Amino acid sequence: MAQINDHYLKLKSGYLFPEIGRRIKFFSDANPTAKVIRLGIGDVTRPLAPAVIAAFHRGVDDLTRVNSFRGYGPEQGYDWLIDTVIANCFQSRGVQLKPSEIFISDGSKCDCANILDIFALGNKVAVGDPVYPVYNDTNVMVGRTGAADSQGYYDGIRYLTCTAENNFIPAIPTEKVDLIYLCFPNNPTGAVASKEQLQKWVDYALAHEAIILFDAAYEAFITGPEIPHSIYEIPGAGKCAIEFRSFSKSAGFTGVRCALTVVPEALSGKNAQGEPVALNALWNRRQTTKFNGVSYPVQRAAEAVYSPEGQQQNQEIVRYYLENARLIREGLEAVAVSCYGGVNAPYIWLKTPGGMSSWGFFDKLLNECHLVGTPGSGFGPSGEGYFRLSAFGQREDVEEAMSRIKKNLA
Repeated sequence: MAQINDHYLKLKSGYLFPEIGRRIKFFSDANPTAKVIRLGIGDVTRPLAPAVIAAFHRGVDDLTRVNSFRGYGPEQGYDWLIDTVIANCFQSRGVQLKPSEIFISDGSKCDCANILDIFALGNKVAVGDPVYPVYNDTNVMVGRTGAADSQGYYDGIRYLTCTAENNFIPAIPTEKVDLIYLCFPNNPTGAVASKEQLQKWVDYALAHEAIILFDAAYEAFITGPEIPHSIYEIPGAGKCAIEFRSFSKSAGFTGVRCALTVVPEALSGKNAQGEPVALNALWNRRQTTKFNGVSYPVQRAAEAVYSPEGQQQNQEIVRYYLENARLIREGLEAVAVSCYGGVNAPYIWLKTPGGMSSWGFFDKLLNECHLVGTPGSGFGPSGEGYFRLSAFGQREDVEEAMSRIKKNLA
């Protein structure tokens, strides 16, 4: 009999969403006529922009003709998409990148996990707490950690507490770590980091020869002109940071699948003999071995995101979700619930009222408001006493949800 990877058996977080589903089913079976509004998960609901759809169709049509047919494409992505990304996402912000430093993929979630392939298990990893579960769980899966303790912390990971007292910005570690996960705008808290705050992280990484794994999946929701959209806007980041970007939330590609990872050629790690090795070459080797590239029509659709029409249309969709976020924030504030995020991010992170537990507040919202969100404890021990609501809903559902909250929680 084949032996399994026992590290998977250490995982605890699979409890969250099955438990949410179980409680919703129990409630719905007992209340079959109740309309349950779901503002918990981070899936988009608005249709793809017309310019994107048109390009998608053209890409499919190309596959119907011999002279324009495409089979396997380059694992790193087509040059025309890479050049478009560099011009619109980076050069427009004063960041200079080479085409060889951009890798088109099918999702930043995948890349955040797969990047661990090129790093040794002996590296010390730091993550925020609360945290996007993928950062934590994939390190458990590859065998970097011991078992979880009674609070849910895994031995071998350095957890950086993020609470209202530090504006949900993790403090710089006092000890040396090797890999640092940062996510801004943050999931789940909606917090953003200033250039000054990110500069401290870059300075730390350079001083300790660490690598920052920077998740910028929600950068399209930044409204403040002073907030950086890319870690590479920070001096020195090109020597210490890998950046993950996604079309999922910025252009509604959650069901289409397209993203990109930036691995600057200046980044190095060291081998067992202590000699420097270029991380860009390792990631390229990993991708060409384990990945066959994103489909041609999807990349054509992604290219259209940056056309004049595509940019205008997608900005309107982002504004739609940000307006949802404003309505949620104001609805919560109207009943004296403390909340954070929702200005430069699509998530609202709220303090559960009256010292209620995260799951206690989940049950209260479900039973009294017929509303579903995500208990903060599902994102880590420091998420206990908090709760996440998502702005990725239909406007009428958001308005109805806030009406129910004002009626039942006032």
